[in-house]
Amino acid sequence: MDFDQIHEERILVLDFGSQYTQLIARRVRESHVYCEIHPFNIGMDRIRAFGARGIILSGGPSSVHDEGAPLADPGIFTLGVPVLGICYGMQLMAHQLEGAVEKADRREYGSAIIDLDAASTLFLDVERENVRVWMSHGDRILRLPPGFSVLAHSENSPIAAMGDSARHLFGVQFHPEVVHTPCGKTILENFLFRVCRCRSTWTMKSFVDSVTQALREKVGDNRVICALSGGVDSSVVAVLLHRAIGERLHCIFVNNGLLRRGEAESVQRIFKDHFELNLVAVNATEAFLERLKGVTDPERKRKIIGNLFIELFESEAGKLQGARYLAQGTLYPDVIESVSFKGPSATIKTHHNVGGLPERMNLELIEPLRELFKDEVRLVGRELGLPEHIIKRHPFPGPGLAIRMIGEVTREKLEILREADSILLEEIEASGWYDHVWQAFAVLLPVRSVGVMGDERTYEEVIAIRAVDSVDAMTADWARLPYEVLQRISSRIINEVKGVNRVVYDISSKPPGTIEWE
Repeated sequence: MDFDQIHEERILVLDFGSQYTQLIARRVRESHVYCEIHPFNIGMDRIRAFGARGIILSGGPSSVHDEGAPLADPGIFTLGVPVLGICYGMQLMAHQLEGAVEKADRREYGSAIIDLDAASTLFLDVERENVRVWMSHGDRILRLPPGFSVLAHSENSPIAAMGDSARHLFGVQFHPEVVHTPCGKTILENFLFRVCRCRSTWTMKSFVDSVTQALREKVGDNRVICALSGGVDSSVVAVLLHRAIGERLHCIFVNNGLLRRGEAESVQRIFKDHFELNLVAVNATEAFLERLKGVTDPERKRKIIGNLFIELFESEAGKLQGARYLAQGTLYPDVIESVSFKGPSATIKTHHNVGGLPERMNLELIEPLRELFKDEVRLVGRELGLPEHIIKRHPFPGPGLAIRMIGEVTREKLEILREADSILLEEIEASGWYDHVWQAFAVLLPVRSVGVMGDERTYEEVIAIRAVDSVDAMTADWARLPYEVLQRISSRIINEVKGVNRVVYDISSKPPGTIEWE
């Protein structure tokens, strides 16, 4: 069974380059309806084969009058399938169906108020007046296409929503997918359930059941190798595959010596003892430290760690006879990026530890999570019975503490950083802030500072604390941790970690900074 054929009901989102396209898909899935994002130009054959119950046209930065503006195949409007155009998607619908679009006298960005002009299935249970929405456009509809009527207007947009109920074609000038449109969920669900007649069948239980069966059929009597790091993605992949094929799954855990305190022991205890997975654990601490000796450039550190991981992984995998597949934790945002309307990236992002392995090992890829967003992966983890501390685990980079230590990696510095990081996490969890920040970690800086401890002058290491708020790591802002929490973290690190006499807090955002320091 092919993974992309296990969903009976689905919505197709055609991407015209909007920064909110992924958000449209997330909102649809939050309503328990499966959907996929594809570039606007995939062609009618693929659109028909997809078998959508409805199509959503995303917004985008272009004007329909721009040279080379992205255009939909007009055949989508005659498929007999409901279509919802959002912002540029609405303008495109009007343009291609013989309406008229013009540059607005005044561009409309941000919060706006619309009033409804006519009853419509799309706006059931929405107030008729003073409806707050989020606009982001420079063009507007001048003349409706034949068969359409005005459903709503704003002060700056005489046609803020339009519809042809006979053909189930609708357009909204605003963005219902953003939280700044409070009634947006209602509008999207009206389209999904009342216009498209979808059912709420997309749940993580249904996903687990469907993919488990699909994996069994695909793998058959063959063996699968999985690189297990202990992070959310690889953990869910491993347990999902174990549920599907049992003993035919072989997991390899490489301890590079760059992990947080107790992580190597925790991975083996949970997956080998509790879940009873076939797990080979390789302690390669000495090999990694030897390769990293004298290296200070962060990119060289990353490459050394990645290449050595591949060497060790290949060596262990080569001992397994009959392995045909390599399991990988590719997520849906990675898949979307690889086929983006803005231009496909060179390759789909790979799991931070296994990039390059499929070609070198001559194994076929299995990517059980390639349909899921990160929050959905966590829900699958709960469905599979993974411990909460793994499900809620903050992102941790593949190169580990090596890129949270500016400069050369040494055993002594690793111990300092592990102790400081352990204290930070203990205090963040104890204060209740762990689940309210995207990521929190310690960084060992390549500077020393003067301090006084007791009656003695000290000249010791500096630890930087980083805690950020984010949704998808594309942008991030520093977390406003309470002063008393920061005070406890600082006091404990300085008093308990030998060799540290100063703690600082990083209050830079992304952009211009990055989340990690290297």
